[in-house]
Amino acid sequence: MSNLQQSYNAGQTRGQAKEKAEQWTESAKETAHNACDKTANAAQSTKESAQHGQQQASGFIQQTGESVKNMAQGAVDGVKNTLGMNEKKK
Repeated sequence: MSNLQQSYNAGQTRGQAKEKAEQWTESAKETAHNACDKTANAAQSTKESAQHGQQQASGFIQQTGESVKNMAQGAVDGVKNTLGMNEKKK
């Protein structure tokens, strides 16, 4: 094989190796980008879930507060009735 042919083959091999390396690099970039997107989506989902849980807890606390208030008012009315202090409004 002549030196010219060997140089040509080496250039071909180098060009093919460079193209393959660029393909791998692009594939790695895409994989990293997809992983980043999935992480961002998971973070958003977690945030929304936490906000929903907070809203539910807030609603529960409000309902509990109303129930305690109503029970306390019932107890006060019961004591007033027992003592004959409950004023009947006309």
